[in-house]
Amino acid sequence: MTQNWGMTIPFYDRSLASSQELIAELPGLGYTDAWSAEVNGVDGFTPLALAAHWAPGVRLGSAIVPVSTRGPGLLAMSAATLADLAPGRFTLGIGASSPAIVEKWNAGTFDKPYARTRDTLRFLKKALAGEKVTETYETFSVQGFRLERAPKTPPKIVLAALRPRMLRLAAAEADGAITNWLSPEDVRKVRAEIGQDTELIARLFVCVNDNADQVREMGRRMLAGYLTVPVYAAFHDWLGRGEELRPMHEAWAAGDRRAALKAISDEVVDALIVHGDAAACRARIQEYVDNGLDTPVLAPLPGGEISIDQAVRELAPER
Repeated sequence: MTQNWGMTIPFYDRSLASSQELIAELPGLGYTDAWSAEVNGVDGFTPLALAAHWAPGVRLGSAIVPVSTRGPGLLAMSAATLADLAPGRFTLGIGASSPAIVEKWNAGTFDKPYARTRDTLRFLKKALAGEKVTETYETFSVQGFRLERAPKTPPKIVLAALRPRMLRLAAAEADGAITNWLSPEDVRKVRAEIGQDTELIARLFVCVNDNADQVREMGRRMLAGYLTVPVYAAFHDWLGRGEELRPMHEAWAAGDRRAALKAISDEVVDALIVHGDAAACRARIQEYVDNGLDTPVLAPLPGGEISIDQAVRELAPER
């Protein structure tokens, strides 16, 4: 598989409206991919619609759009729109998301996340191929849906997958798997679940900054916010960090946020966040690739004296 080198858009230090110039630089810098995200900032589709014109030639992907915050038909419509704007260049990334995003923020129901993701994947494959869908799935039913204009080139669909069951679904029925918050060594365990022929995509958080203490302080805040989410806690239990992270989880559950941050070791931060000067960061990213990652998607973090603009340019693949 051809090696890809992706970038997360938009950037942490600016709005989408202010990102055009730097996104337009990505193809010339050697980036092959631009991937959005959808949490509580921009939605997963609008950045890609703009990047389709701002950065011609790059692959565009959503990592990820939750399957429980939109109806199946609306999700198919949005995917078809992007596939029409960027024929052959759009990859739809979907996933279960989390109870906070689905229920607390979007008034949805986070129920049977594996089954809902599987059912949505199966529906989308039919709908995006232009079929009329009337079917009762385990988690929803659809009656007589057909896209008014199906894309000439249906997008590939990849799944957010953090543990064996979802990883195996991604390998069996989707076009790839997406993960994040893992170390280069963890890639081997993930790869073992999906085999060698399934594309593996991961968002890598990168801080071009020589001040390790500064990076670790910021990293602890990020990791506490993510790894206390049940799906990520379970992921790291499976990866083998359960005991190492147990003091952090206990302090967090007790409401002691300061103790929770303190309980995250330097070693955990260094394993899960790429940092150092640009050359060291590129070398670390290459370790992920060497261990089986097909598509690193960089997410440059602000910090130190290096601007996001400079980091994006310095982290570009060597040509």
